[in-house]
Amino acid sequence: MTQAWTRQEFERRLRDKGRLYHIHHPYHIAMNTGKSSPEQIRGWVANRFYYQTTIPVKDAAILANCPDRNVRREWVRRILDHDGYDGEEGGIEAWLRLGEAVGLSREEMLSGEHVLPGVRFACDAYVNFARHATWQEAACSSLTELFAPEIHQRRLDNWPEHYPWIDADGYRYFRKRLSEARRDVEHGLEITLDHFRAREQQQHALGILQFKLDILWTMLDAMQMAYEFKLAPFHSCP
Repeated sequence: MTQAWTRQEFERRLRDKGRLYHIHHPYHIAMNTGKSSPEQIRGWVANRFYYQTTIPVKDAAILANCPDRNVRREWVRRILDHDGYDGEEGGIEAWLRLGEAVGLSREEMLSGEHVLPGVRFACDAYVNFARHATWQEAACSSLTELFAPEIHQRRLDNWPEHYPWIDADGYRYFRKRLSEARRDVEHGLEITLDHFRAREQQQHALGILQFKLDILWTMLDAMQMAYEFKLAPFHSCP
């Protein structure tokens, strides 16, 4: 039997997956270097909103599959972070404000009229995975949050300079997630390191994290085709 990686080596391998994070996608690089048009920014915001709405649904699936009340007590905060509670607007509302800041109406964001089929398929696949996987596997898939604080900070640092036409009120989601993502990472990482202990399990966990990275990258592929290459779905149909 192949020897398991140490806890430290396993964590290193998980973190090393950050080199495949969607921050390195050409569409994302263009956004962070000021090369995106207003249409491309709006397209990203509208499509990413669909992803935002699926996050609490994914987290609810994890709760439904988890028999450990201590884990549920901790994990339920993720749903509240996105849906809001007791006067806290939550991440979904903050993303709607981002949409308004870039020139989209709340109605068109909520209608989903701009959501590309590839984005919808990728997000729905993620939710379906969380419903049918074990709760530990689904928790592991959330570990792309390991790399999220960097991406939010870059947007806060670069977007005001590159896109002065965006209302600064729209950036509250990124500011909010800086601390939330770090907190969530600690919990999700602890679950993963504790549960996936044999080498075969650890390799399986790396595959799960890669699946989530594929989801995020595929979403940007769809946006790049539609908004950069001008090849929207069914563009060639008469």
